[in-house]
Parts: sequence; structure tokens; C-alpha cells
Amino acid sequence: MAGRKERRTGWGGPIAVAPALDDVRAAAERLRPHIVRTPVMRLASAEGIWLKPEVLQPTGSFKVRGVLNWALSLDPRERRRGFLTFSAGNTALALGHAARMFGVSCRSLLPDYAPPTKVKALERAGVKAELLPADELFDWVFRAGWQDEPEAFLHPWTEPQMLAGHATLGLELFEQLPDVETVFLPVGGGALCAGAGSALKALKPGVRVVAVQAANYPALAQSLGAGRPVWVDSEPTACDGVAVPFVTDAMFPLMREVADEVVLVSEERVKAAIGFLAREAKLVAEGAGALGVAAASDELPQLRGVTACPVTGGNIEPGLLAAVLVA
Repeated sequence: MAGRKERRTGWGGPIAVAPALDDVRAAAERLRPHIVRTPVMRLASAEGIWLKPEVLQPTGSFKVRGVLNWALSLDPRERRRGFLTFSAGNTALALGHAARMFGVSCRSLLPDYAPPTKVKALERAGVKAELLPADELFDWVFRAGWQDEPEAFLHPWTEPQMLAGHATLGLELFEQLPDVETVFLPVGGGALCAGAGSALKALKPGVRVVAVQAANYPALAQSLGAGRPVWVDSEPTACDGVAVPFVTDAMFPLMREVADEVVLVSEERVKAAIGFLAREAKLVAEGAGALGVAAASDELPQLRGVTACPVTGGNIEPGLLAAVLVA
């Protein structure tokens, strides 16, 4: 299809910009009654590493921060149109949560490799899930297909209120760990790293933000190496939440500014981190949610000072979790 064949990286939309701290603080206040201020937990078996378990959020991932901030910021007339997004699963789950709050409809386009667990969760949440082959979905994204749809559309990467909502994770983390020196943030479309990373750098310019990708989807790493957004050849991954084979023109400048470096994590290391979190921290993490811990574990001998690893999502396929735990 066109999206894959042409290897487009832009749709003519606005370039993503770092949210101002005033906007992040306003988002935190707006979200306060609706989300969990997740704690930080010291990893007993790895000195200096702290976890921030976003798996405790209402929909099991950090995505509820940005999604709810967007929905709460909408004009009521816009909200009444219902909600639409595209997602690997967690954004759609969070949008369904927001739709229930406001009593409106919700629809999401998903790649056909979305895990059945997430698709079933969407159905239970009242979200109309429309699965498309990945090339068709990406074609829809790059031709801005949402412009032809009746609902209020949430762009999961570039929407300013989405970025400000995600940035509240960085604000909280700094308030909880003001001595933090290194933060590992997973990267798919880039909204978490762009939002939370930019907030952390505004609050503490010297903090090291490490963007973490699955080695089978190294789009940001290769884009930074090329000096421009690129598509990458990809392989199946347990990190379905970050399975994005490109960086967009809209996200690339901000990602290049925020990420001090990119670390790639193998499938074996991701699965080991999932098992480690379950056994040692009693946290259920999906592949994307465990990326930060996997990367930090690989760097453990070189790490200095306080290191933070948000565990960003816990919506894992039961069969994968079982396989990891018995391996």
C-alpha cells in the first residue's frame, strides 16, 4: 500500500514542540482527580535504580495522562462528536476510558498485529476497534485520513495536549526524585519521550534522557544516524506498544533535541526484564513497559547516581507472560 511503498514520513501537519512547564503544571492539576500519582520504588537488587509503575494507572499504562488531558481540554461541542484515534492498543484503551467518562462513542484504528488481549479489552471498554493491515493503517496516517471522519480526532504523537499530559510523568518524577541523573524512556511514536523528557530537561537541564527502542524496531536510532526521519525494516517483537517502523517529520526535531542517546534492546533482554519485574518487583509489565528496565540492566556497571525507569504499561498477553515466567 502507499504508506509502506512510498515510505512517507510526513503528512503536512504541525511540527511537535516541547510543552511549556506552565502547560504541564496546568495538565497535572487538570488530571489530579482522574489519574494515579504513581509512586517511585527502589529496586532492591539494583542499587540506584528506581521504578515508576505506570501500570497502576486506570487503563494499565501511562497513556491515560495524555489522552485524558486532551479530552478534558476539548470544547464540549467537540466532545459530543465522539472520539477517534489510531493506536497499538494502549492509547485506544485510554481513549475508551475518557469516552466512558463523557458518555460519548469511541473508535480506534489498529494494526492487525495488535495483541488479542488488547483488542478484547477495547471491546469490553466499548471501543469500536477497526483492525487494518499495517501498510493500510500507515497510509491512512500519512494522508491524514482523520480529516474525512466525523469524530474529534486525537493524534497520539503530535497533539499538544497529549504531549503536555505525558509530560506530567516527568514533572512527577522530578518532584519525587529531584536528584535523578538518568531516565530511560521507551520510544514508539515518540510522544512519551518527547513530553516527559522535555519536562525533565526544563526542570533539570543536566538530566540524561535515554530513548529505548526494541532492536527489531530501531526507527529513532537509524533516523538519528541518518540525520533525517527514515523507515526501517522490522521484525516481530514482544514490544507491540512501540512497534512503529518510522519516525515522522513532525516528531523528529523534538526527539533529536530531547534524547541524549538511543539504546536498542534485544527480544531476549526484553523478556528477561518482564520476568525480572514480575519476580523481583511484583509488577506485570508488557514488552514496551519493560524496555527501560532492560536497557538500564545492560548499563548497570556504568550507571552513576539516581536512575529512573518508568514501567510504562502492563497490558501483556497472558500466554507471553506465562512463557516468560516458566522459561
